[in-house]
Amino acid sequence: MRELLSPLILTFELAAVTTLILAVTAIPFAYWLASANFRGKSIVESVTGLPIVLPPSVLGFYLLVFMGPHGSLGGILAKFDIRMVFTFEGLVFASVIYSLPFMVQPVQAGFEALPHSLKEASYTLGKSRLRTFFMVMLPNIKPSLITGIVLSFAHTVGEFGVVLMIGGSIPDETRVASIAIYDQVEAMNYSTAHFYSAVLFVLAFAVLVTVNMVNRKISGKTI
Repeated sequence: MRELLSPLILTFELAAVTTLILAVTAIPFAYWLASANFRGKSIVESVTGLPIVLPPSVLGFYLLVFMGPHGSLGGILAKFDIRMVFTFEGLVFASVIYSLPFMVQPVQAGFEALPHSLKEASYTLGKSRLRTFFMVMLPNIKPSLITGIVLSFAHTVGEFGVVLMIGGSIPDETRVASIAIYDQVEAMNYSTAHFYSAVLFVLAFAVLVTVNMVNRKISGKTI
């Protein structure tokens, strides 16, 4: 049973850690994109959104080159005897890059939809920029935050090409559910592949229902 559930447990651990990191880093980044106006902003937004349109195998390949022992990042880490490829930590790094736009884009849209006067009123009342961000801006974009968090989690759960390139299929280390499905199909063990697929299918459906219900409730609409 432990061997059967291990890919699912590892998948949810990866998704949880990735989502937490994105919540800490991508939300301030989205706020900066929504507030800043500079030359080259469209380029930054395009680079951020690349994982949406780029084939996962392409992104995975370049991350593999970048993180490998002879790559820019991997070469530096190798000097400290730190390895990223075929490790859980490497999967987390790759997953953060891969799921970044799924957190940034809905949150950025939420910030951009807020009236500028809301922030100005907060400053007028003497609130600092940091307090305004946490006490005024974030509470007013709850639907966008929930959407970004849930989609980032679900997108990480379902990734395949990137994790295959970066992590391979090491039991209890990098063998997540999507990779386990592939392995079981190759071994013609369809019953186990169906089990993993059914779990991910139910999760994906539950994610969509949750996002819709929460957003409707926050918006004050009748479910």
